[in-house]
Amino acid sequence: MPNFPNIILYAIPFFILAMLLELYVTTRDRYRSTKGYETKDAFSSIAMGLGNVILGFGSKALVLLALFWVYDNFRIFTIPIAWWSFVLIFFADDFSYYWFHRISHECRLFWASHVVHHSSKHYNLSTALRQTWSGGFYTFIFWLWLPLLGFHPAMILLQMSISLLYQFWIHTETIDKMPKWFEAIFNTPSHHRVHHGSNPLYLDRNHAGILIIWDKLFGTFQPEIKEEKVVYGLVKNIDTFNPVKIAFIEWWYMFRDAFTGKKSFKDRLRYLIKPPGWRHDGSGKVSSELRAEWLSKKGRNIS
Repeated sequence: MPNFPNIILYAIPFFILAMLLELYVTTRDRYRSTKGYETKDAFSSIAMGLGNVILGFGSKALVLLALFWVYDNFRIFTIPIAWWSFVLIFFADDFSYYWFHRISHECRLFWASHVVHHSSKHYNLSTALRQTWSGGFYTFIFWLWLPLLGFHPAMILLQMSISLLYQFWIHTETIDKMPKWFEAIFNTPSHHRVHHGSNPLYLDRNHAGILIIWDKLFGTFQPEIKEEKVVYGLVKNIDTFNPVKIAFIEWWYMFRDAFTGKKSFKDRLRYLIKPPGWRHDGSGKVSSELRAEWLSKKGRNIS
């Protein structure tokens, strides 16, 4: 077992210093028009992050067992730990993250855990810490193809941590745009602000981890438009600062929709696999429908 460091734990002091710097910047006169920090919201995000770290000890053990099970019993190749294999796993992990993230917006079973990260109506570095308490126990399935190919589980976990670390700095309004070449290739604060928007135009766009090229390749890219200021949060906000409610309320709503009332078995199953907003009686609208309506009213093409 390679002895790779736990870079997330080492990065905690950096997270704290970065948030303090952002807090200072957002309180200056030129940034008073932004939402900045709200005490209760920030503490909720920090509490969610701490809960994620604590529960992570259990979920990471499960993930490691699953990765090793595939690696030891089913791997097709044995990929050595070398500089070039880290280049390969950089792209493979980022590809996995894109599809995990996209499906987490398009399937309610995965949205039930991912909604936590979108539950704040503010957008700052503390929002990056607002992480799921439940997703770590099952979302790892999107990475199981990596040990199947022959990547060592330790390499996979390290690259997943690098991706998570990268995504911390893009949760800010204090950075407008990066250089054009950087915006063209990488995920940036501008691209990720779009992802956190509840505006119909911005719903379910920009699922990138590190590289924005996947969104451009698979048709989910949306640039930030100055005329369409991002409204952060959910289409229907949770409106609570209670970390326990934030962590599990969507699970309650999903199971209530699926297992109560008079519905066919097929419709009950659909409440688990259809996108958020879907209703068996046609009374709900999913993000693609909301986006299409908005674009139609604005006289723009979806493309």
